Amino acid sequence: MSIDQKHPLGHIDREIIKKIFVEGKTDYNIAEVARLKIRYQNFPGARDVQYDLESILKQWELTEEELFAQTRVLHSKGKVYRQHKDENSEDWS
Repeated sequence: MSIDQKHPLGHIDREIIKKIFVEGKTDYNIAEVARLKIRYQNFPGARDVQYDLESILKQWELTEEELFAQTRVLHSKGKVYRQHKDENSEDWS
């Protein structure tokens, strides 16, 4: 029997996702969606977060592979997080 788990950062990530839905597709939000896709990959739970991330990709007309390719390009050009207030807050866990 498999029981869905609650992700410890789910409440924070939910707010990030809400903001992405409002702001739309930006370089920063592309990187954030990729980061969150990695965080929740194979996570046994947080189905709402995973569903919303898939919804964002559909809205942007991107596959996961295209998302990651675009994110790699953004990161190769420099820190995509540099323009935001806390550049040390990159959290890939």
